[in-house]
Amino acid sequence: MVYEAQTEDGFERIEIMVPGWTREVMGVEALVFWDRVYLDGELIEDTRDYLAQHKKTGDVWYFGEHVDNYEDGKLKDHAGAWIAGIDGAKPGIWIKGNHKVGDSYRQEYYKGEAEDMRDIVAVGETVTTKLGTYTDCIKMYDWTPLDPESKEHKYYCPEVGGMVLEEHLVHGERLELIDVKMGVNNAMLR
Repeated sequence: MVYEAQTEDGFERIEIMVPGWTREVMGVEALVFWDRVYLDGELIEDTRDYLAQHKKTGDVWYFGEHVDNYEDGKLKDHAGAWIAGIDGAKPGIWIKGNHKVGDSYRQEYYKGEAEDMRDIVAVGETVTTKLGTYTDCIKMYDWTPLDPESKEHKYYCPEVGGMVLEEHLVHGERLELIDVKMGVNNAMLR
């Protein structure tokens, strides 16, 4: 999945791949989502997220992320990284299998480092982006107590099995899905 946005810092491009890799976290075999973020064509973040889907509920659990942050082409740090079960970090829910308006849940928890939250605002939404129009989407409000400016609406749509639009509520930026390529080693969780 490829996303693009014009931000206050420059032109952002995010590429998310599901290469079929796994990693065991807290005794759970987690699938790796590989995210690469570019700003004005330069790689600024390379992340591996660890996800596992609950067989009964369909909830996708988030078990952590390995983060490499870059500046001027060189590794800067690993800020934002956390792994459930290490140093008090706990898994959260990446996305629920069944959403109800008013649901609220923790996506990640590593005290003082990763405390993303999600509230379900609406279901059955129709969303239009440059790539197309999607129906039966879930509108979510994502936020974190660690950053008062981190307030976003995200729209997840079953037609692509993931997010199609992110609207930053403070800066007005709009990150849109611009391309989806499905393959044997790049299947999305549904």
